[in-house]
Amino acid sequence: MPAAIVIEEMIPLFQHLAADDQDSVRLLTVDVLIAIAGAVPKEQQSSHGVLLTALRSLFEDKSWRVRYMVADRFEKIAKAVDEEVVSRDLVPAFVKLLKDTEAEVRSAISGQIPGFCQLVDRHALLQDIMPAIEELVTDSSQHVRAAFGNQISGLAPILGKQETTEHLLPMFLQMLKDDFPDVRLNIISKLEQVNNVIGIELLSQSLLPAIVQLAEDKQWRVRLAIIQHVPLLASQLGVKFFDEKLSSLCMSWLGDTVFSIREASTQNLKKLTDVFGVKWASDAIVPKVAAMAEHPNYLYRMTTCFAVSTLAPALTLPVLSRSVLPILHQLVEDPIPNIRFNVAKSYAVLIDIFKRLPDDNTTLSQLEKEGRAGSTSGTARGEEVVRGEIMAPLEKLMGDEDVDVRFFATTARKSWGDGMED
Repeated sequence: MPAAIVIEEMIPLFQHLAADDQDSVRLLTVDVLIAIAGAVPKEQQSSHGVLLTALRSLFEDKSWRVRYMVADRFEKIAKAVDEEVVSRDLVPAFVKLLKDTEAEVRSAISGQIPGFCQLVDRHALLQDIMPAIEELVTDSSQHVRAAFGNQISGLAPILGKQETTEHLLPMFLQMLKDDFPDVRLNIISKLEQVNNVIGIELLSQSLLPAIVQLAEDKQWRVRLAIIQHVPLLASQLGVKFFDEKLSSLCMSWLGDTVFSIREASTQNLKKLTDVFGVKWASDAIVPKVAAMAEHPNYLYRMTTCFAVSTLAPALTLPVLSRSVLPILHQLVEDPIPNIRFNVAKSYAVLIDIFKRLPDDNTTLSQLEKEGRAGSTSGTARGEEVVRGEIMAPLEKLMGDEDVDVRFFATTARKSWGDGMED
């Protein structure tokens, strides 16, 4: 519609509905207000006092459902009105909604923090809004704190390095100790934005002790979030820092009681190998995986099989034949059938890799990146390793007393295909 028609015909209709007795009607007028403000040129908005009057009444509506709708659409409202309205009306309204009596409203406005704060001037942000934001760290509602934890990192690029260090880091440290796991989880999952602003050195000094503590959190989802962020931290901290501070932590996750953690930790080792290289993995990771094969707890021995299968694509043929195969050979006679059939599955993974790996210290992961992973023309060395070192233990497993072990061993043997003599 042309702006003139909106002003003449839509605004009176909107005004009527915005004053309706039913809050279920008034809350729907929030989107109407945004649409009208978007259609009326900003320089003409101030001359239509009815819009601003309706806006102010919606901010302070007696129904929390209406205030919730305003809070949920706050950034859109701010973008639809001119800068004068933002600084004069919206900043005080934003602060008031951050302190609203209803937790649902505070949760909704928390989701608008980064978007709205980008639109206000720096003085208003630091003097008026930040004190109210800081109160959310200790909000009585765990859901409000969780919603805020999901958004707080978005303030870092807006505030810059100095203000992030001064204002946000203390809030992060406090929220990483929150009793509600979702608060801790949301903080961890958004650390990258903060890192981009203040740098990994400052971040690690301030937050790493808290992160290490969370690595042993009783909530497995929190531990999982930490695991997923370790490769990023490792690539930025460097190998020396990682080996000193985080290496033992990463290995401890392999024995976690939760399967999802053990699975993620094996993927973590592969990603770390991609970051630090095959030699590092050969020296720092493979010996620790080998030690797990001798652990009295069967979970560790089981995870050893998963770790071998997951790590193998990131390792070269010499490392696989020299260091990885002996780990599996050791587990062929394990008393637990589940471990023996996982050994057979790991052999199948290695056979597939040996079929494709050239003897030039290339890894399967590198071949996949270069689009050469589809080839099955491995070297004579790979075939020699399979025939000389894998077939004998595999045949032993094919004669196992357990039907599942025999099945997976037979499947692994068949995967050698035409390259195997009868």
